[in-house]
Amino acid sequence: MYGVVTRNVPEVDWPEFSRAFYEVKSVSGRPSDPISNATNMVSCFADNAAAGENPDLVPVDEAGQEATRDRKYFDWAYICPTHDAYREGLLEIIADCAEANPDVRLDDVGFPREGYCHCERCEQRFEASDYEEWTEWRASIITDFVAEASDRVPGDLSVTLYPDPYPGHLYERAGLDLDALSEFVDEFVVPLYDLDYGTTYWLETIGRGFRTALGGSYDPNGQEPDTPFSVELYAVDVDVDNLIQVAEIADTYAKDVLFGYDAAQASAAIRRKDADQREGESYGPE
Repeated sequence: MYGVVTRNVPEVDWPEFSRAFYEVKSVSGRPSDPISNATNMVSCFADNAAAGENPDLVPVDEAGQEATRDRKYFDWAYICPTHDAYREGLLEIIADCAEANPDVRLDDVGFPREGYCHCERCEQRFEASDYEEWTEWRASIITDFVAEASDRVPGDLSVTLYPDPYPGHLYERAGLDLDALSEFVDEFVVPLYDLDYGTTYWLETIGRGFRTALGGSYDPNGQEPDTPFSVELYAVDVDVDNLIQVAEIADTYAKDVLFGYDAAQASAAIRRKDADQREGESYGPE
């Protein structure tokens, strides 16, 4: 199936899309009211507005460097996942989304990168925990949050993953334990963004990697992953022919293919693809 990821309410009902995701809270911190006819999306621990208003929310590494977009490698400002008030606020937003539509998607779940967070609160909580390894404690923080979110979501819970399926990388980077999260998550979503998709071999490699990382076979005709995953493509100003080609590749490995933030270009690609398939059909004698 093909779906759309959008900030524009009317686009969720376009007939070309079998699924729709509506951004209720983005990394900018901009809030919108959840809607009933799409899966509402919440950016969890990424929030430029909140970080700008309250620097105490921002994670720091051992050198005290903040995880904000002013620093290399960060496209937005992060929020520490152990901040209780912010976390409770997120869970309230998630509950509101679930009241509008039973399915909810969580974006930006996890710590910013390796080395985060070493704020005073995180240091104290790790010391008071039963964990000997810091990475295990970090992963428990994220798993507990997703479990709490799951309790508030009566339908399917989707979680976005950073596009790195190499063994151990998501765990070390963000505190994402895929095996533990799979108990609470119905679907993972992997954004594989490019500005033109002029080459696609890397997308196939990542798709195969996530099939095996989630318990399936790298062969798309083999065992399916224990937890399904969908691929999200970037559609803004991407050539329609390139978008069709990359969608076909993604569709080989993923459950569904989603198009992000340009519904018009995405719908054009889907219509062209459907038209090409109809023109290519041939019927022999019965």
